[in-house]
Amino acid sequence: MTSSKPYLVRALYEWILDNDNTPYILVDANSELISIPAGIASDGKVVLNLAPAAIQNMEMTNELISFSARFNGVSEQIFVPISSLLAIYARENGEGMMFPAEDDDSVSSTDDGPAKAKSPTLTVVK
Repeated sequence: MTSSKPYLVRALYEWILDNDNTPYILVDANSELISIPAGIASDGKVVLNLAPAAIQNMEMTNELISFSARFNGVSEQIFVPISSLLAIYARENGEGMMFPAEDDDSVSSTDDGPAKAKSPTLTVVK
């Protein structure tokens, strides 16, 4: 079965917008697959504003969130793997969801059969 994380992220994104709030994501900036401007991460993490007025051409797939945004007046293309996403929440009240950090061994194979994904544990942020 595929991960529920990208589906939850898309649903929470829409829910936050429907309630006239600003969707923010917290991302693990240490991932090798992430593409963000240099110097915007702090302590290995970065918070990104996903408000439609702040970004352009956003695409959310089961593997990736991508969009264009301006940083210091320069347009940048941002790529965030879903596996690097740590939280999605509303800026105004903190409502949203946190996800556990995933490492490269989030999929493991066994001698008895095919690879199986580890089940994530989710926590609601209030």
